[in-house]
Amino acid sequence: MEEKVRIFMCEDDENLGMLLREYLQAKGFLVDLLADGEAGAKAFPREKYDICILDVMMPKKDGFTLAQEIRAINSEIPIIFLTAKTMKEDILEGFKIGADDYLTKPFSMEELLLRIEAILRRVSGKKSKEAGTYTIGKFIFDTQKQTLSNNGQIVKLTTKENDLLSLLCANANEVLERNYALKKIWGVVDYFNARSMDVYITKLRKLLKEDPNIEIMNIHGKGYKLIVPTESPVS
Repeated sequence: MEEKVRIFMCEDDENLGMLLREYLQAKGFLVDLLADGEAGAKAFPREKYDICILDVMMPKKDGFTLAQEIRAINSEIPIIFLTAKTMKEDILEGFKIGADDYLTKPFSMEELLLRIEAILRRVSGKKSKEAGTYTIGKFIFDTQKQTLSNNGQIVKLTTKENDLLSLLCANANEVLERNYALKKIWGVVDYFNARSMDVYITKLRKLLKEDPNIEIMNIHGKGYKLIVPTESPVS
């Protein structure tokens, strides 16, 4: 018997929270609903969850703060933010924390369901792949463990960082087209996802800066290129 997906939901709007929980439960999910960020922070470590749905504006502790605490416990769990705010800065802040998706209220429950299913398919597909390891200059990149190591120092990557670096490595010394990467990783090509990808590219550059022979170049109007020495290509 297939184990049900367990969703961690934190939403301070009682009516909306109950509607979403009932809808998702009717679709076969297990849903734990918390009413504020503080209650969510206490509840999350008690269960093993497959995905988080967090409202941004909550009393006691906001969704961004809660997400950071969740990431400290489980760096790989997918997170979807729900918000009534439409400020670009807030959306980018969510992606900086490592959000997998972002829905602005009002939204349809069907749309939320589609987003959840798309993320779960992506995570499931990743887990089912055989272990893959790349050597990038001085670094060893393990796509299965989502780690980047150098001289014994190991950095744990977020899901998005891992996916993006995997694409760059698969296209080392070649142009990784921006729209292709957006469709492959985010599923949708739009302004907010494009800005989010820029944030992750900046993060990857910082992680790889210890090797001066490695560079992630912006290719104007096209995308990105992971530059590695030709005598020691990514393998």
